[in-house]
Amino acid sequence: MRLRTVVVAAASALTLLVAVPGSATAATGEFSYSYVGLDGEPRQERLLDPESDECVGIPEVADPNSSEPAFSPRNRTDAVARVFTNADCTGDHFDLRAFTGHGSERLKLRSVVFLP
Repeated sequence: MRLRTVVVAAASALTLLVAVPGSATAATGEFSYSYVGLDGEPRQERLLDPESDECVGIPEVADPNSSEPAFSPRNRTDAVARVFTNADCTGDHFDLRAFTGHGSERLKLRSVVFLP
Protein backbone atom coordinates (compact mmCIF):
# COMPACT_ATOMS: atom_id res chain seq x y z
CA MET A 1 0.00 0.00 0.00
CA ARG A 2 2.78 2.46 0.82
CA LEU A 3 4.66 1.74 -2.38
CA ARG A 4 1.59 2.63 -4.45
CA THR A 5 1.22 5.95 -2.56
CA VAL A 6 4.87 6.82 -3.19
CA VAL A 7 4.58 5.94 -6.87
CA VAL A 8 1.40 8.01 -7.28
CA ALA A 9 3.01 10.98 -5.50
CA ALA A 10 6.14 10.77 -7.64
CA ALA A 11 4.12 10.48 -10.85
CA SER A 12 1.99 13.48 -9.83
CA ALA A 13 5.07 15.58 -9.09
CA LEU A 14 6.61 14.66 -12.45
CA THR A 15 3.38 15.54 -14.27
CA LEU A 16 3.28 18.91 -12.53
CA LEU A 17 6.89 19.69 -13.50
CA VAL A 18 6.25 18.83 -17.13
CA ALA A 19 2.95 20.71 -17.30
CA VAL A 20 4.20 24.02 -15.83
CA PRO A 21 6.22 25.91 -18.44
CA GLY A 22 9.50 27.52 -17.45
CA SER A 23 8.97 31.22 -16.95
CA ALA A 24 11.38 33.77 -18.34
CA THR A 25 11.92 36.58 -15.92
CA ALA A 26 11.30 40.06 -17.15
CA ALA A 27 11.29 43.45 -15.54
CA THR A 28 7.80 44.90 -15.70
CA GLY A 29 7.48 48.48 -16.81
CA GLU A 30 9.26 51.01 -18.99
CA PHE A 31 12.88 52.11 -19.26
CA SER A 32 13.41 55.26 -21.31
CA TYR A 33 16.47 57.17 -22.48
CA SER A 34 17.43 60.03 -24.77
CA TYR A 35 19.98 60.10 -27.58
CA VAL A 36 21.02 62.36 -30.43
CA GLY A 37 19.70 61.23 -33.82
CA LEU A 38 21.63 61.27 -37.09
CA ASP A 39 20.08 64.65 -37.85
CA GLY A 40 21.56 66.09 -34.64
CA GLU A 41 18.17 66.37 -32.95
CA PRO A 42 17.49 64.84 -29.52
CA ARG A 43 15.25 61.78 -29.54
CA GLN A 44 13.72 59.58 -26.88
CA GLU A 45 13.23 55.82 -26.95
CA ARG A 46 12.00 53.20 -24.49
CA LEU A 47 12.22 49.54 -23.63
CA LEU A 48 9.00 47.86 -22.47
CA ASP A 49 9.12 44.89 -20.09
CA PRO A 50 12.78 44.08 -20.80
CA GLU A 51 14.29 40.68 -19.95
CA SER A 52 15.98 40.46 -16.56
CA ASP A 53 19.60 39.47 -16.05
CA GLU A 54 20.37 39.90 -19.77
CA CYS A 55 22.56 42.59 -21.30
CA VAL A 56 20.55 44.92 -23.52
CA GLY A 57 22.58 47.06 -25.90
CA ILE A 58 21.00 50.40 -26.75
CA PRO A 59 20.67 49.95 -30.52
CA GLU A 60 20.76 53.64 -31.48
CA VAL A 61 24.13 54.17 -29.77
CA ALA A 62 25.79 50.74 -29.88
CA ASP A 63 28.68 51.83 -32.12
CA PRO A 64 30.96 54.28 -30.29
CA ASN A 65 32.62 55.22 -33.61
CA SER A 66 29.41 56.57 -35.12
CA SER A 67 27.32 57.90 -32.24
CA GLU A 68 27.39 59.63 -28.91
CA PRO A 69 26.11 57.61 -25.93
CA ALA A 70 22.52 57.77 -24.78
CA PHE A 71 21.73 59.90 -21.73
CA SER A 72 19.01 60.86 -19.22
CA PRO A 73 17.79 57.34 -18.43
CA ARG A 74 14.51 56.86 -16.54
CA ASN A 75 13.82 53.52 -14.88
CA ARG A 76 10.11 52.89 -14.39
CA THR A 77 10.47 49.10 -14.15
CA ASP A 78 10.15 46.95 -11.04
CA ALA A 79 13.85 45.98 -11.22
CA VAL A 80 17.09 47.80 -10.58
CA ALA A 81 18.57 48.95 -13.92
CA ARG A 82 22.36 48.87 -14.10
CA VAL A 83 23.48 51.14 -16.95
CA PHE A 84 26.94 50.78 -18.55
CA THR A 85 29.18 53.08 -20.55
CA ASN A 86 30.00 50.33 -23.10
CA ALA A 87 27.66 48.44 -25.44
CA ASP A 88 28.44 44.99 -23.99
CA CYS A 89 27.56 45.76 -20.34
CA THR A 90 31.15 46.56 -19.47
CA GLY A 91 32.91 49.69 -18.38
CA ASP A 92 31.72 52.09 -15.74
CA HIS A 93 28.23 51.44 -14.43
CA PHE A 94 25.57 53.06 -12.31
CA ASP A 95 22.47 51.54 -10.68
CA LEU A 96 19.06 53.16 -11.08
CA ARG A 97 16.45 52.25 -8.46
CA ALA A 98 13.30 50.42 -9.44
CA PHE A 99 10.26 52.61 -10.24
CA THR A 100 11.91 55.99 -9.58
CA GLY A 101 15.54 55.76 -10.72
CA HIS A 102 16.74 58.39 -13.17
CA GLY A 103 19.87 60.11 -14.35
CA SER A 104 20.63 63.50 -15.82
CA GLU A 105 22.01 64.20 -19.28
CA ARG A 106 25.48 63.76 -17.75
CA LEU A 107 24.81 60.03 -17.17
CA LYS A 108 25.95 58.37 -20.41
CA LEU A 109 25.05 54.79 -21.37
CA ARG A 110 25.31 52.29 -24.21
CA SER A 111 23.82 49.21 -22.50
CA VAL A 112 21.72 48.16 -19.52
CA VAL A 113 20.95 45.04 -17.51
CA PHE A 114 17.90 44.65 -15.27
CA LEU A 115 18.78 42.89 -12.04
CA PRO A 116 16.36 40.20 -10.86
